[in-house]
Amino acid sequence: MDDPAAPGPSGSPANDNGNGNGNGNGNGNGGKGKPAVPKGREAFRNQRRESEGSVDCPTLEFEYGDADGHAAELSELYSYTESLEFTTNRKCFEEDFKTQVQDTKEWLELEEDAQKTYVMGLLDRLEVVSREQRLKVARAVLYLAQGTFGECDSEVDVLHWSRYNCFLLYRMGTFSAFLELLHMEIDNSQASSSALRKPAVSIADSTELRVLLSVMYLMVENIRLEREIDPCGWRTARETFRTELSFSTHNEEPFALLLFSMVTKFCSGLAPHFPIKKVLLLLWKVVMFTLGGFEHLQALKIQKRAELGLPPLAEDSIQVVKSMRAASPPSYTLDLGESQLAPPPSKLRGRRGSRRQLLTKQDSLDIYNERDLFKTEEPATEEEEESASDGERTLDGELDLLEQDPLVPPPPSQTPLSADRVSFPKGLPWAPKVRQKDIEHFLEMSRNKFIGFTLGQDTDTLVGLPRPIHESVKTLKQHKYISIADVQIKNEEELEKCPMSLGEEVIPETPSEILYQGMLYSLPQYMIALLKILLAAAPTSKAKTDSINILADVLPEEMPATVLQSMKLGIDVNRHKEIIVKSISALLLLLLKHFKLNHIYQFEYVAQHLVFANCIPLILKFFNQNILSYITAKNSISVLDYPCCTIQDLPELTTESLEAGDNSQFCWRNLFSCINLLRLLNKLTKWKHSRTMMLVVFKSAPILKRALKVKQAMLQLYVLKLLKIQTKYLGRQWRKSNMKTMSAIYQKVRHRMNDDWAYGNDIDARPWDFQAEECTLRANIEAFNSRRYDKPQDSEFSPVDNCLQSVLGQRLDLPEDFHYSYELWLEREVFSQPICWEELLQNH
Repeated sequence: MDDPAAPGPSGSPANDNGNGNGNGNGNGNGGKGKPAVPKGREAFRNQRRESEGSVDCPTLEFEYGDADGHAAELSELYSYTESLEFTTNRKCFEEDFKTQVQDTKEWLELEEDAQKTYVMGLLDRLEVVSREQRLKVARAVLYLAQGTFGECDSEVDVLHWSRYNCFLLYRMGTFSAFLELLHMEIDNSQASSSALRKPAVSIADSTELRVLLSVMYLMVENIRLEREIDPCGWRTARETFRTELSFSTHNEEPFALLLFSMVTKFCSGLAPHFPIKKVLLLLWKVVMFTLGGFEHLQALKIQKRAELGLPPLAEDSIQVVKSMRAASPPSYTLDLGESQLAPPPSKLRGRRGSRRQLLTKQDSLDIYNERDLFKTEEPATEEEEESASDGERTLDGELDLLEQDPLVPPPPSQTPLSADRVSFPKGLPWAPKVRQKDIEHFLEMSRNKFIGFTLGQDTDTLVGLPRPIHESVKTLKQHKYISIADVQIKNEEELEKCPMSLGEEVIPETPSEILYQGMLYSLPQYMIALLKILLAAAPTSKAKTDSINILADVLPEEMPATVLQSMKLGIDVNRHKEIIVKSISALLLLLLKHFKLNHIYQFEYVAQHLVFANCIPLILKFFNQNILSYITAKNSISVLDYPCCTIQDLPELTTESLEAGDNSQFCWRNLFSCINLLRLLNKLTKWKHSRTMMLVVFKSAPILKRALKVKQAMLQLYVLKLLKIQTKYLGRQWRKSNMKTMSAIYQKVRHRMNDDWAYGNDIDARPWDFQAEECTLRANIEAFNSRRYDKPQDSEFSPVDNCLQSVLGQRLDLPEDFHYSYELWLEREVFSQPICWEELLQNH
């Protein structure tokens, strides 16, 4: 599969075939003894230089985590269009504070009891009928949650008092009060109909919702953040708050489900004024707070494996990825195939010399491949580590030379290394894994070859097999890995076979389980809505009339009148879209990972609906851009970011102030989003041959390969994983033309011992089984959901009580008002109704 990023001069590789390869016989340059470079090849080189102008991208010092820094996460809540509202909030608070507090003290000077008394008064004034008055009080509460910045001298003080005030507000019951107001605003049909009548919805249509969601987001984000210096009371409040958000309280649904319903209502077009960025940010943080982040997930996984009696994990995947080193991006020279870049006859002599050099390098690589890379070695000394890193750099250099343009001879100083001078890395980063299915498949092939019959799933009987097969089976069993999903699938099969003898399953009430039960019946709509918004926010999406408007909470009432205001709005819109992509990608990844740990079929249910909603082509469309430019984009104005904008006066809008951003070499949120989307794509396609074929059909290989230009180890790892699973379908020519990519896969991606990913001989790669595979999975998911969550009253397995005394003696739960209306019910339904005894006797 040719890379569309490196076409010929007219957009097609074939343009080099006619003129480029046949006219390089020295015409016009015979007197100088130097052959002419064909026009087609020269144009290709020039285009390659342009397309690889960013290959010299430095290694990005990026640390992946649950979220960005605390200040950055708070600043992304606000759009730059809202910057004037900080002053409005402060004004509302100061007016209310002066009327309620007699002393001339400021908020920070009050005692804690006085602060609690004032907050209680604020909550009382929230219950007034006047909508305008309620909004003023809500703005005063928002000012408290923002850190009472008018009394602070630095950004650190603002962030400190914001956390302090949020804990105080929570303990006084502010979140519950704002939750009731949020329910009122969601059900406000007047605001929805008003927004539907308008030709263009602006930020003014969502003022009340934005204030409420901002307060709730600040409380969730500040309380979620854990620090060692937090007092004991704060830690207790954090756990109480987490429990309140996780579980249904007072017969209400979990808070995350309310936010999901807001997303679907927005996408249906019934509420175009909803501030969708704030809703998505709050939803992501609520899910992260209630279910747990990535490190908590790893701890839960270790705990669950211990409960199931499985061996502990061989390594911590988070730490392994952090210790990885980014690889040099692959060259695009050989993507067109050697046949299209054949050298003129005058260069054949130089090719013979380079061929000898490549053979020498191959000898060195053969010696490298003979080492046991999986052997556990003793801890290395500092000198050994230095020599190992030198050897790694040497190998990278060797691989660079292997991928070098064959038309350019190597300089005289670069002589091939002798075998005894080659240094080797200490080993591969991941311990290899083998599935039970792999061992069974290996033994089935071996038995068919040597003894002519098979023994099914028996992996212990090795009678009649030669000694090397015994050693191979022993090695495979040493690296056998049983996942939690394998155990859950096996248990599910047993429950399906023996529902009566095994009894009813005990389902633990975890936050993931509660959320899944609440999402179950509306889950397809939730996934479609999230992907619709993601599509609208993707930078590669074109504006369409039928696409949803996600800019309602960023567009001002009056359109910009000057060029500078237009530039500011353009930056704000791009930033707004980037934050939406970040929140959706992180939310979907968290949901998939938590549901997979809770039960594999919950994960498969969400994943299948994402696939049905075209999530795979959507992510590929997202990456079909200059991904390096996206990651290094600077769509931010530092002077307008919270909390900086609250401490200093807003400067006059100039071109310099717009361009004065941070000096970092990349945008954290965009790199975070890209890694999340790649991880999401890996989750959807892993061990699914039908979905892997979708990657091949949508020609994802050149799109993904271009993403390797970004020198960040984690992003490269997930790109290489996606390339690895489809190499067997891409053909020999692609593998031959992308040897550096293949080498990077070998070095960085986990190995499955008998997985011939590089050769394409997998028995599971039969295209006629793809549809059946997806249908079987869907049937298993439906059986799981039906067995576990559908509780029919008239089930054929439910026992029938035929004893009259037993039935009449059963205690029924009656409603509270039953006793008051019981006599009336008797009079109406029993005494006043005539009974025809003859008809009753005739019927029986």
